[in-house]
Amino acid sequence: MGYKKDQIKDFAEEIKEKDKDIKAFITIVDDPEVPESGEYKGVPIAIKDNIITEGIKTTCASKILENYIPPFDATVVKKLKEAGFVIIGKTNLDEFAMGSSTERSAFFPTRNPIDLERIPGGSSGGSAAAVAADMVPVALGSDTGGSIRQPSAFTGIYGFKPTYGLVSRYGLVAFASSLDQIGPMAKTVDDIAKVMSVIAGKDEMDSTTVDVNIDFLKDLNKGIKGMKIGAIKTVFDEQGLHEDVANAFEEFVKVIEELGAEVEWVDVPSIKYSVAVYYIIAPSEVSSNLSRFDGVRYGLRIKGENIKEMYMKTRNAGFGEEVKRRILLGTFTLSATYYEAYFSKAQKVRRKISDELYNSLKEFDALILPTVPTPAPKIGEIKDPLTYYLMDIFTIPANLAGLPAINVPFGKSGNLPLGMQIMGRRFEDAKVLRIAKAIQESTTKNKDGKTHGCYREIKS
Repeated sequence: MGYKKDQIKDFAEEIKEKDKDIKAFITIVDDPEVPESGEYKGVPIAIKDNIITEGIKTTCASKILENYIPPFDATVVKKLKEAGFVIIGKTNLDEFAMGSSTERSAFFPTRNPIDLERIPGGSSGGSAAAVAADMVPVALGSDTGGSIRQPSAFTGIYGFKPTYGLVSRYGLVAFASSLDQIGPMAKTVDDIAKVMSVIAGKDEMDSTTVDVNIDFLKDLNKGIKGMKIGAIKTVFDEQGLHEDVANAFEEFVKVIEELGAEVEWVDVPSIKYSVAVYYIIAPSEVSSNLSRFDGVRYGLRIKGENIKEMYMKTRNAGFGEEVKRRILLGTFTLSATYYEAYFSKAQKVRRKISDELYNSLKEFDALILPTVPTPAPKIGEIKDPLTYYLMDIFTIPANLAGLPAINVPFGKSGNLPLGMQIMGRRFEDAKVLRIAKAIQESTTKNKDGKTHGCYREIKS
């Protein structure tokens, strides 16, 4: 399994050549460190560039951290190294993970390996593209409102957001702390489960982690016969739902029924408020979390006549347009005048959305819905930020409620992959993966006879 020490450098060189057109990586490690032991010794993995890596630049795709080299590893990185994984490079993202296309990186956009004229999604677009292009077998991303699952849907891979509190966030550069979660991206559910087995667990450095022991591999191949699945019919109320996505979702329901599960349509009416709630709560947390980037302790510093001028010049030059937009939105909604009118109400609606999902999951083993309403748009095609925000309409609910959810590649629109989503109860992450594996096994096989992604043909 994996590569030997003398092969890893050649592997890194191959990635450099392959990445010239895709631009999935911000940093490719020239001489990666190969652990001496571990079950996955020599297996290369890419890390989203908002996850701290000792001795390797962590930029968050922002000018303000362009030359920052951390003195420590994030907990997940430390665990991966102990398991034998080789950190091969750091992947591109929307600046500070704020975006849905990886066009908002301060350095360059990443392209979708399926069609280089299209976005790979975001904000973990670099990780998704690296996996989809077979540059690495697995990668880590972070998911605050869909940033693992959405790019996985656009690039035709699996992307898993674990239950909030299952994976340590220590060393993840904070976006919105009550929503952020680190998770794996891969071409098979088995690889997702293996990485989860390594990175999950209680961490004394992250007080939000929970001591729950989950065996991700034990029941992975047991199928879904006898399960009861809820198909969220509210998705068809979304005006921007693409016809091919709607058709694929109906086919997805049929596949699950063919596998022996009972599917029942369920209404979750509050989902339609998810985007509005998210874009009050998340920017509010951004306003607080990004205040640490002031040019004093680390990162970019631009001199000024006084400290206030230094703050202003540093942040103006260091932060991109979207980051500034969200800081301003968050600062506004947290202001004394508008706190009750916006932030307080948003928290109440968040609880309502969560309660509706929790109540539905009392009756069902899992809930299903599309991952994204449309296929991947072309680079530069969407100019309006609100249009991009609405692409997260189906992924945000899992973050608001802290639930595990996975993208399953399923169906196509022309040559573009589509994705369906499975959402489960808190800490029933293994069951979510089990359902995804059953669907993966049922899909069309490649010429070599191996299941590789889910590209079942969808009939309009």
